[in-house]
Amino acid sequence: QVHVVESGGGLVQPGGSLRLSCAISGSRFSVHTVAWYRGRDLVASISSRDVTNYADSVKGRFIISRDNAKNMAYLQMTNLKPEDTGVYSCWQNKYRGQGTQVTVST
Repeated sequence: QVHVVESGGGLVQPGGSLRLSCAISGSRFSVHTVAWYRGRDLVASISSRDVTNYADSVKGRFIISRDNAKNMAYLQMTNLKPEDTGVYSCWQNKYRGQGTQVTVST
């Protein structure tokens, strides 16, 4: 059984940074793409070969990475804007976690 758990969300001021983490267990983690979504919108993805893809709105500000030895994925978010606010969920294949709330506000 696959379990996905996100963490690292919170309240941050505009211009601030957050690092989201995603722990996935029970899957062949290293061979599948991992993706981060905000609501229903794809934010970033990283393939098994570390090929990354980003939504235009986050290019240059967010970095997705993975650590196959730890079955972990990350989303480093910098220069956050109010429009980045939302629930961020981590996906691998059809599995996703509960999500973590990110709020960017003064």
